[in-house]
Amino acid sequence: MTAELPLVIFTIMAQMSVGSFVVLGVIQLVGYRVDPKLMDRITDPALYAIGPILVLGMAASLLHLGSPLRAVNSLRHLGGSWLSREIAFGILFAVLGAAFAGVQWRKMLTPRLRQVLAGTTAVVGLGLVYVISRVYTLRTVPSTDTWHTAVSFYATTFLLGSLAVGAALVIASRVRVRRGVEDEEAQALIVRAVRGIAIGSIVVLGVIVVALPTFLGSLAINDSPAAAESLETLVVTYGGLSILQLVLIFAAVAVLAVFLVQLSRGKIDHRGLAVVVVTAFALAFSGELIGRMLFYASMVRIGM
Repeated sequence: MTAELPLVIFTIMAQMSVGSFVVLGVIQLVGYRVDPKLMDRITDPALYAIGPILVLGMAASLLHLGSPLRAVNSLRHLGGSWLSREIAFGILFAVLGAAFAGVQWRKMLTPRLRQVLAGTTAVVGLGLVYVISRVYTLRTVPSTDTWHTAVSFYATTFLLGSLAVGAALVIASRVRVRRGVEDEEAQALIVRAVRGIAIGSIVVLGVIVVALPTFLGSLAINDSPAAAESLETLVVTYGGLSILQLVLIFAAVAVLAVFLVQLSRGKIDHRGLAVVVVTAFALAFSGELIGRMLFYASMVRIGM
C-alpha cells in the first residue's frame, strides 16, 4: 500500500489546499459586514499556510514521476492527457494562490480586484480537483471508472479543507491570546466560523455515508473479475482498515457535534475549542490518509 505514497500525499495535500482556499473565501463572503481589518487578522494566517501545503504535495508528485523534467515534458500533451492538465492546473493554482497571498499581505490592488483574483483562484482549484479525479477515471479500472471517484475527492477537499482552516483559526487565536492582542469580537467571529465548519463537515459526512455503500454495491454487481478483486481488497483484505477509516471520520465529526451542542447551551471554552478543532482535524486527516491508500490499493485493471 505504500508504493503510491507520493501520489497519496500529492492528492490529499492538493485537495486540502483547494478546500482551505474555498472555505476561507466563504468565510469572507458570509462575514462581509465584519470590519475588513478584523476579518483579515483572523483569516490571513490560514491563507498563508495554503501555499506550503500545495508545494509539499506537488513535490511529492515529482517523486512519483522520477524527475522534474518529466513534469515539464508532460505539459506538452494538454490537449489529450488528463495527467498533463493535472500538472498545469496544479501549477496555475499555486501561482494564482501565491499571487493572491502576496497582494493580500501587501494590501495591493483594490479590494474588488483582490476578490476577483481570489474567485479565479478558487475556480481553478476546484477545476484541479476535477482534473485529478479524471486522471483516475479509467475504463480499464472498474473501481475508479465511476462517479464515486470525483465525489470522494471533493468530499476530501471540503472536509479536510474546512477542518484545516478551523485548526489554523483557533491556533492563531491562541497565539494572539498569549500575546495579549486577541479580543472578544475576534473570538466570537472564530466561534461563528467553527460553527459553520462543523455544520459543513456533518453535511460532507452525510455525502460519504450515502456514496460509499452505493459505490461498493456497484462493484458487487459488476461482472468484471477486476471489480470483484477490488471489492475483496476493500472488504476482506483491508477490511479492518476500511472500518478504521470510517471510524476516524465519524469520530472527527462527532467531536465537532459535541462543540455544536455546547455552543447551543452557551458553554464555550476558547482553550477547549482549540483542542476540539485540532483533534477533529487530526482524526479526519488520518481517516482520509487511510482512505486514499485504500483507493490506490483497490485499483485493479481489467485483464491483469
